[in-house]
Amino acid sequence: MHSMTASNLRSAYGGESMAHMRYVIWGDKARRDGLANVARLFMAIAAAEQIHASNHFRELRAEAQDFLVASMAVFGLLESSDNLQGGIDGETYEVDEMYPAYLEEARFQGEKGAQLSFNYALSAEKTHAALFRKAKKAVDAGKDPELGPLQVCQVCGYTVEGEAPDRCPICNVGKERFQAFK
Repeated sequence: MHSMTASNLRSAYGGESMAHMRYVIWGDKARRDGLANVARLFMAIAAAEQIHASNHFRELRAEAQDFLVASMAVFGLLESSDNLQGGIDGETYEVDEMYPAYLEEARFQGEKGAQLSFNYALSAEKTHAALFRKAKKAVDAGKDPELGPLQVCQVCGYTVEGEAPDRCPICNVGKERFQAFK
């Protein structure tokens, strides 16, 4: 694997791993604050971020050595509205800046597996940002958002409210590959 693509995969792995843990922590805070649906949303998207991290990690299977990894990350444990804004900011950064650059580099270097992993994450992060925006609007109005079941594709991390689609719009797997967060 080309060194720049490998470096981008490591950075993305680090960022997704931290997002996973950050969302678990923010979900626990939302639950303690009586925002059960915000908590469930954070947990569902935390699961999706773990899928992204796992996909990136698998692409690095031949990179068996120690690396120092620098990754962009949002820190802080604030009120749920602020934590949702942190989620929006992190997802937006990945959609607008990080993944488009990583994907272009992987294309340039002909790294097909990295392209797929980056594309899955880029596409799924768009759904995450939209769900966070919806939740923040409700929380800012003093309410826990009304959310139906959240479905997370176990292959690419695509997340949707309601019923799982017959086929994932990102990776095309069947609905049996979705995990429900009710």
